[in-house]
Parts: sequence; C-alpha cells; structure tokens
Amino acid sequence: MNLKSYIKEQCIKAIESLFQIQVEDVEIQITKEEFEGDYTLVVFPLVKLVKQKPEEVANKIGTYLTDEEDFVSFNVVKGFLNLTLNPTIFTRLLKEKFKTEDFTLTEKNPKKIMVEYSSPNTNKPIHLGHIRNNLLGFSISNILKAAGNEVIKGQIINDRGIHICKSMLAWEKYGNGETPESTGIKGDHLVGKYYVIFDQKYKQEITHLVSTGVDAEEAKKKATILLEAQEMLKKWEAGDPEIRTLWEKMNSWVYAGFNKTYQRLGVDFDLVQYESNTYLLGKDVIEEGLKKGVLFKKEDGSVWADLTDEGLDQKLLLRGDGTSVYITQDLGTAVERFNKYSLNELIYTVGNEQDYHFQVLFLILKKLGYSWADKLYHLSYGMVDLPSGKMKSREGTVVDADELMEEMHQEAVKKTTELGKLEGYTEIEKQQVNELIGLGALKYFILKVDPKKRILFDPNESIEFNGNTGPFIQYTYARTCSVLRKASHEPIEIKHKNLNEAELKLIILLSTYEDIIEKSAKDLNPALIANYIYEVSKEYNSFYQNNRILDADIEEEQQIRLAITQWTGNVIKDGLQLLGIGAPERM
Repeated sequence: MNLKSYIKEQCIKAIESLFQIQVEDVEIQITKEEFEGDYTLVVFPLVKLVKQKPEEVANKIGTYLTDEEDFVSFNVVKGFLNLTLNPTIFTRLLKEKFKTEDFTLTEKNPKKIMVEYSSPNTNKPIHLGHIRNNLLGFSISNILKAAGNEVIKGQIINDRGIHICKSMLAWEKYGNGETPESTGIKGDHLVGKYYVIFDQKYKQEITHLVSTGVDAEEAKKKATILLEAQEMLKKWEAGDPEIRTLWEKMNSWVYAGFNKTYQRLGVDFDLVQYESNTYLLGKDVIEEGLKKGVLFKKEDGSVWADLTDEGLDQKLLLRGDGTSVYITQDLGTAVERFNKYSLNELIYTVGNEQDYHFQVLFLILKKLGYSWADKLYHLSYGMVDLPSGKMKSREGTVVDADELMEEMHQEAVKKTTELGKLEGYTEIEKQQVNELIGLGALKYFILKVDPKKRILFDPNESIEFNGNTGPFIQYTYARTCSVLRKASHEPIEIKHKNLNEAELKLIILLSTYEDIIEKSAKDLNPALIANYIYEVSKEYNSFYQNNRILDADIEEEQQIRLAITQWTGNVIKDGLQLLGIGAPERM
C-alpha cells in the first residue's frame, strides 16, 4: 500500500461525492510538526471549483472522511485540512513494507528512455567536470529505471577531429615509441601528456614567429606544427592506412584508461557510439530540410537554419565546402537513435555552457517536423569548483578524476583511522570500506545539490561523519545492520500497539520513499533522493538514541522497532544504490 496514494484516493472520493465534480488529482503533504495530524490536504485549488470558502470545503471533507474507520479526527487551518489516521493503519503498513528490498515502481505507461552522459574526448583524461556529468547521468538512469521505465545508458565518444590529431602528431614527433606498458602511465594520461606537449610546442612556434615580425593572429595560423596536424586530419578523413593505424592504437590506450576510471567511479554504459562513425550522419536530414524549405542555402553553398522568429539567430549547419559542423552530427544522431531504438525520450547530460546549443538543436528538429522533438531534454548542470589550492592536477589547471578519487580514498583512510572506525578489520576489509566511504563522500556531495546549481566541492567537508554527508548516511545504514545482526531473530509478528511519536514519524517518512523516486524521475533530480535519505538517517539516529530496541520492555515494542530498523536500512541502501553509492554493512 502507498499510504499517500491511498489518502489521495479517499480525498478524491470525498470531493466527488460531496460536490459532484470530477477531480483528477489533489495535493497531499505530511503535516508540519507545529500542527496536529499525520497528513494534510491542500484545499485552496478546490475553492474555485466548488465556489465555497476554504474552511467550509475543508470541514465538509474532514467530516466525510472521519465517518471512515481509517480517519479518526481532523482540524482545519485556513485552507489546509489536517487529518489524523487510525494508528492501526501504520502498523498494517509496517507489516506490509518492512521486508521490501526492491522499490521499483510499476509505471502505468513505461517509456523507453536513452540517457546520454560522459561523452569525453580521446585527447585527454576524464576530469572533475566529467565526474559530475557521469554521476548525474548514471544516477538519473537508475532513478528512471526504478520509476518503471526501460533505460539505455549511452555515450558518444568524440574520437576524431583536429584535437585528436594534435596528440597523435606530438607522440609521433616526440614520443620515442613510448607506450602505457613501457612507461607505466595510464593510457588516457599518456595521450593527454602529448596533447599538452603539442600545445607547448605550438606556443613556442607562435612566440618565435612573432619575434621575427609576423602578426600574432597570422602566427597562430602559420605555425608549422598546426599545419602538420591539419594535414594529418585530411589524411585521416581520406582513410590513410598509416594514420588510421596510429589513431586506432592511441585511441585503444585511451579507452583502456577510461574503462579503469569508469570502473572505479562505478558507472557503466549499455551503448557506446563513436563520432568517427556518426560524424557524417545529419547530411541527409539537412537535405530533407532544404527540400521542405525549412533550411536555406547562402551564395557560398553553406546551409543555415533561420531561427530569428524564435528570438535566436541564424545557425550554420553545413559549410560551403559540404563539410559538417558539430550540430550536423547531433541532428543525424538524434534521428538515428529514435529510428533504431524506438525511443520515447532522449536525455542529454551536458554542462550548462551548452544550453544554447541544445535550445537550437531541439528547435531545428521541431521545425523539421519530427514528432518526438519535444521528447528531447537537456539535463543541464553547473560547474564544480574546488577551494583554491586544493587538489590541483599536475598541469595545475584541471582536476584529474583519477587523482581526485585516489585523494578521496586517502581522506577516508585518515578519517577512519582518526575515529577508530575500522579497528579489528583486515587490511583488505579496510581497503574495501575506505574505498566505499571515500567515493561515497565524493558522489553524495555532488549529487545532493540540485544539478542546475554550481558546486564548491570541499573534500574535507564531504568526508565528515556528521551532517548531510555520504559517510553519515553510510554509517546509519551500517548501524541498522548492526542492530539486526544483534537481534536474536528477525521481526516475526507485528502486532498493533500505540506508536510513540518517533516510531510514527519514521513510518510516515519511510512510506513516502516511492513518491520521492517518482518525483526525482519526473524532475530529473537525484538531489531529491539524496536529501530524502539524509532526512531518514537523521530521524533514525534520533529514534535509535531515544528508544530501546533490542532490550525494549515488551515484545511488541521490540518487534515494531526491529521492523522499523529493517525498513529504514532497506530504504537507505536502495537510495544509496540509486545514487551509485555503496552501502557497507559494517563501519
């Protein structure tokens, strides 16, 4: 039974019976602490429909409901109807729910949804910005699946273009044949090293050209190393076997490196696409747009979309020489994905610096007449900053994902050693738990913030065992496991007793978990799950401190408190898993 849904149904039934009107939905909230009651019906939206005062409407509904066995009393505060439920409904609910481990919803109209995330370039390692991207994409995929949908986790790897050729050329010139095996350097870091070397050599050339009297802008275009990289790109596009072999070799190093990073971060994909296979897609779509008169050609042969009527500008889609720009591929890929996978929705997890790009992309697809164009979503997110001086990468600019994860592991080691949390553990157990705590701290700190907001990630604050942190929630889960391990047996028979305030509060809070999953999926916002399991953890710790569980005075009390503990642990573990965070049973 979903208690909130049940109360909603009863309220709708009362409204339809009393006022002879059809109502599809009403707003039910948990009653605020300062008022008497368990659940609250918000009456204001009904006032216009029934043309009566809010208090009058609320009193009529309250009187109707308290004729039913499950509602014992009500009170009205302005346009809010506070309902007190029969206590037996809560023990019935506890009995039904405390063993639940799978909280997947049964979606009335399940959708097939692709979530695209990560999508890195193969010329450098994954960094802190990618971490937020991956965590958001992966957790939203889990949440949409838990809400009853079929989900495809996808990424498109940017594996071609001038930036890739820069790394290739620098390695060819200055690499002396070194490989990840010969150097012990992770593949993506090795290729990233040569991208940096290219940039250094390029800047040296520009400085030299400028010193000989060449204009700075001209020098940027004339630098020999850049011209060589451009030549390499032309050869790649022409299918030159030597260049293609080098490209495949260096990209394979990168993919091996990326896979290690993804594995440690705990994210994966169902579908991996490569830009080298998709960059020519979209030209047919543009041709179709020209025929329909939705797109237009300029004198130089370039193709454009005119979006000025929609308050935007004109957007280039194909260059005069027929070569594509980035959005060309995005148009083609979107069409291919909907055709090939019969999608209902496609969600792009990309930073907010690309807001305009996606606004344009979605609008062009709509103008081209694709019926699914309004089923495209941009899950836009803000940047992640670090306090100055914290964890700078070797280059001193971007924070490398591998370095950050290792740093978080070491922070966990320091913290658990200082607090004596893992005494008596073997070295392997310590290693495993510290990994769960370190990465849990990082993931939770990022996911507890609304995606749209910018984050200042503080490693020290994230690893604390108190407050709104991953380790606090993991520790609460471990505490529920410890209580259940010490119990002589699982809760067997839940008999009704008058629940105290702490018991009642936890049961009501736990009963809303499925609603939180549903809302989190609808809003594409993992922060709702994160902050909910923090509230559950807080309430459970307060309950644990103030209520005897294993040595409760009477058997019924012990059984009810053990059942609440089991339900709490199951909800916290499930919530952490939706966020991609591990739940250690001992801490």
